[in-house]
Amino acid sequence: MTYQYPYLDPHQTRSQEPTAWQQELANAIESIFAKGAYDLDQLIAGLNASRVRAPDGAMWTEQNFTAVMRELGA
Repeated sequence: MTYQYPYLDPHQTRSQEPTAWQQELANAIESIFAKGAYDLDQLIAGLNASRVRAPDGAMWTEQNFTAVMRELGA
């Protein structure tokens, strides 16, 4: 068995693999920040400009985004 220092595992708290939608959301968020977004308003605007919608298919708002992040444990 090879010892792996726990802090080198970026997914050490993950209880299961992300769903396809969760991975798309993560990719969209990463892309939005890479383009220079730095606050929640810019993130929400970027998500609404992407093809990733909220779980109910609605446009993103501060409220539904923070609720999803809370649910995902992010």
